[in-house]
Amino acid sequence: MYRIDLNSDIGESFGAYKLGMDEEIVKHISSANIACGFHAGDPLVMDKTVRFCKENNVSVGAHPGFPDLLGFGRRNLDASFDEIRAYVIYQIGAMKAFADSHGLNLQHVKAHGALYNMAAVDEKVALAIVEAIRAVDENLICVGMAGTAMEKAAKEVGLRFACEVFADRNINPDGTLVSRKHPNAMIHDEELACKRVLKMIKEGYVEAVDGTLVQVKVDTVCVHGDNPKAVEFARKLKTVLEENGVQIVPMASFL
Repeated sequence: MYRIDLNSDIGESFGAYKLGMDEEIVKHISSANIACGFHAGDPLVMDKTVRFCKENNVSVGAHPGFPDLLGFGRRNLDASFDEIRAYVIYQIGAMKAFADSHGLNLQHVKAHGALYNMAAVDEKVALAIVEAIRAVDENLICVGMAGTAMEKAAKEVGLRFACEVFADRNINPDGTLVSRKHPNAMIHDEELACKRVLKMIKEGYVEAVDGTLVQVKVDTVCVHGDNPKAVEFARKLKTVLEENGVQIVPMASFL
């Protein structure tokens, strides 16, 4: 029996703006990465999203990003080490307070968008993030892609690290995500996506966008919650995995 976590980025509505189908997606995942108000989300949405997670026995994580609402946190910012560290501490602290208010433990931290992608290749950015996580709670799990600067930094400071793959994203030969600026960044074929995830879990590799095989390690699989078919896809992926001997459980139960 394989055991993996299934996560989704949620809680990204704010003010009058509605994004995603959080109430439904939480029924099919084991962990949630909740926006903390910088790239998306707001206090009311954070509180409501944590409540959804509690009602569905989904573990809660902070999803910190750059302070960039207009760019949805997907634009690289030239921020200093101290700025990034402070941004992440601030957002984890906010999410931890909401988790505490609902009687839940914060399980993990996963950077969002540009911050996530920069941390995969930039040691300074990665170290700023992991030092921020450790400063708040050294028991939190850091989430990122295997073989990246993020994994190296997390291990250097003694954090548990969850190796993440993406069900609906193509990757480059170096293991990084294909930029969303490219038309082939997303995988829209659900059958293909499910087969790719199964192969990653059971065989430890995936086909990159140029056809080369890339070795991967899978602790948690991300399903994005902000596309029209997100709920249907999450349900299908969970079903396919369970039918093929993969147990869906929160990452803290095996890391």
